[in-house]
Amino acid sequence: MPKSIPPWEVKRERVVKAEDETDPKYGCKPEDRPAKEYIRFGVINLDKPAGPTSHEVAAWVKRILGIQNVGHGGTLEA
Repeated sequence: MPKSIPPWEVKRERVVKAEDETDPKYGCKPEDRPAKEYIRFGVINLDKPAGPTSHEVAAWVKRILGIQNVGHGGTLEA
């Protein structure tokens, strides 16, 4: 089985296809959006490490973010 590279060691680069201005009455740039809005309206894409169960990770997310509802989907176990 090939050895996987941990996410923090993967080289990433940002690609910008176009620049534009956002009218503040319609929202804000993603990098300017408060974390509270991401939590309320968004999805957290989490790369679960080997070891803890998906149930444990969901419980950690609930405790860390101080929220009541957390769910998971997809293939989480390696």
